[in-house]
Amino acid sequence: MKLFERGLLLHKQGNLFEAKKIYETIIEKEPQHFDSLHLLGVIAYQKRNYQLSVDLIDRAILLDPSNAAFYSNRGNALKELKRNEEALYCYDKAISLKSDYFGAYNNRGIILKELKRKEEALSSYNKAININPNYAEAYYNRALILKELKRNEEALSSYDKAIKINPNYAEAYYNRGLLLQELKRNEEALFSYYKAIKINPNYAEAYNNIGITLHELKKLKEAIVIYNKAIDLKPDYAEAYNNYGNVLKELKRNEEALSSYDKAIKINPNYAEAYYNRGIVLQELFYLNEAKTSYAKALHLKSDFYIARWAMPFVTILTSFLGINNINEIREIFLNELEELDKWFTEETLEKAYTAVGSRQPFYLAYQELNNKKILSQYGKISNRLMNYWQKKNNLEFPKINKSKKIKIGIIIGDTSNYSVWNAITKGLMMNLDRNKFEIHAFCLENSENDQTNFIKKNSTSFTKNQPELLDLVNLILKKNIEMLIYPEIGMHQLTSQLANMRLCPTQIALWGHPETSGLPTIDYYLSAELFETNDSQESYTESLIKLPNLGCCYSRLPVVASKLDISKLGLDTKSPVLLCPGMPFKYQPQNDWIWVDIAKKLGKCNLVFFDHQKSWTSILKTRLEKLFKEQDLDIDDYVFFIPWLKKEEFYGLMKCADVFLDTIGFSGFNTAIQAVDCALPIITKEGRFARGRLASGILKRIGITELIVNTENEYIQLAIRLVQDKRYRDHIAKKIIKNRDVLYNDKSSILALENFLTNKVQNDL
Repeated sequence: MKLFERGLLLHKQGNLFEAKKIYETIIEKEPQHFDSLHLLGVIAYQKRNYQLSVDLIDRAILLDPSNAAFYSNRGNALKELKRNEEALYCYDKAISLKSDYFGAYNNRGIILKELKRKEEALSSYNKAININPNYAEAYYNRALILKELKRNEEALSSYDKAIKINPNYAEAYYNRGLLLQELKRNEEALFSYYKAIKINPNYAEAYNNIGITLHELKKLKEAIVIYNKAIDLKPDYAEAYNNYGNVLKELKRNEEALSSYDKAIKINPNYAEAYYNRGIVLQELFYLNEAKTSYAKALHLKSDFYIARWAMPFVTILTSFLGINNINEIREIFLNELEELDKWFTEETLEKAYTAVGSRQPFYLAYQELNNKKILSQYGKISNRLMNYWQKKNNLEFPKINKSKKIKIGIIIGDTSNYSVWNAITKGLMMNLDRNKFEIHAFCLENSENDQTNFIKKNSTSFTKNQPELLDLVNLILKKNIEMLIYPEIGMHQLTSQLANMRLCPTQIALWGHPETSGLPTIDYYLSAELFETNDSQESYTESLIKLPNLGCCYSRLPVVASKLDISKLGLDTKSPVLLCPGMPFKYQPQNDWIWVDIAKKLGKCNLVFFDHQKSWTSILKTRLEKLFKEQDLDIDDYVFFIPWLKKEEFYGLMKCADVFLDTIGFSGFNTAIQAVDCALPIITKEGRFARGRLASGILKRIGITELIVNTENEYIQLAIRLVQDKRYRDHIAKKIIKNRDVLYNDKSSILALENFLTNKVQNDL
């Protein structure tokens, strides 16, 4: 065997060291041996010594300028050196010397992709495939560029062809999974990822993305197992630690989530996203100063990290729940921070600023029993400015409405699974709007499939979901030629907020699912209920307020059968009265804490039952109460109990055992109050200033039991004592509830009024 041929064989076998020695020996004897110079350059490339590779191949080209392979391999080294224009020249030269050089066409496409010349890159991949129809790598690269061009179905087809040619192409399966995941076709994405790890069991990135997909599918425990596998395979995998933290955060395992983010940051100190997520958890744990610092660090690392900048003012609102600051001062600080946020978004930062809108919302502001119109108007001004820019940039103006026999109504629906707004409002709309007068076009923002989504499909003219891109969703809404767009709630879902900040049809309406003005100039009307509003309620709305009859909804009684409940297993004293306090911990404002202490002091040993919905919020409330009980020389453990969140049947069982239902003050309960009525449990409520504080009182007025509505805190306490101590009176109230409650269910008066409003509005606009 000749020396050069031996070198080639060793090179092919991967023995680079021995092959290199042979090539060098040949060149030492024969300096003009261009093939050996070229292959030394290839070995240098394989050893990642790219500049040496270029230098050696340059010497080979000087000796043989007509060899296409020399130029192609020189291009490969230049590509790694990011000298893209020079690399492109080399590939073009190789192709000019050898017109059917499909490898050069493929690599030329890679360079053109790097240079953002996407259509040219696609053309280059197509030429490679035309020359060699079995070129799996070219199909793979073609798919990558088609994905960037948003030609997603063609991209999937190209991945499939690459896989058909090479069934063991793990990277093709992996990237196919990425695309399917972006398209929210999560089950298909999982199939593709699992194929990738079957081919390559050490594919940590595939495990990581399986975890992300499982998280999106709410399979959180499975996601944890997968992330641990990714981390085992790649212990320095910062992204996996960050994503693992996201799952732990959703499981409310905040301390563990914080640890996971810290590990990600230790591995990658410049990991802006991990700092941002760390800020969210610190905020949940009420380490508020640390949260702001973490958001600021994320923004420092990534100057266009808009959601990090957006998050910072909203931390301020939470300080009011600690009960240590003047609430008016907090509100003034928050308003000033919103104004600073508005200034921060300059013309230079508007391009992608829309991504921040709704990522944090002034949700907790509603739990302060004050007029929020001024603050929410400032919030609306900022978010509307950013979304208006994005809408104009994308030419997303709604078309001239083509009138038809039926009025086209669009309904934006958030989460339907066990969702209070769905039960209270949206379901009644879907069931009862007259299909002879209206077309109902439903737009579901969640990707889940459940009984409710099946119900929506059956009860709508069109049903849209699984739209991963805001632009795609907006275009679909515009194509429906909607005349009226209804938002059952604005303020709890980012996508809802982004949509509501745009003008997508002539008339846009908010319902009372979040009982607070939206503050948005793009929302024309706010539809509330007569029993929730006062004569001067308009003063707290930026929208025109419309008061629908009674409760402003058509509510269907829940088909819940109360389970038998042994309250001793919840830690409650079976010999003491049960006073149910069912609100989320954040519904309890510090200025009202003394009420629960006073009830306990006057009533004696009792069970004031709160729910441990979220550890950090529970801790805040419990700490505040402990302090007040101690000041009154009372042991809180004799009176106050925080129990786990219950299944609905168990909650009904608890209400059957309770003596009284103590409604939250300032932000009343609707679903919980109407469920208490289902169980004939007396409700005590203090009627608030705003709709959000008048939900339970509206229910009681509707069933004619106004004696349970009080005007002062002292009346609230006195009524609680009476209902607990006077069983006869309590039984009288329970019987009255049973006698009167049927008027609450399937009341279509609000639907008829809504239909009249919508019809008249359209006619007046003609």
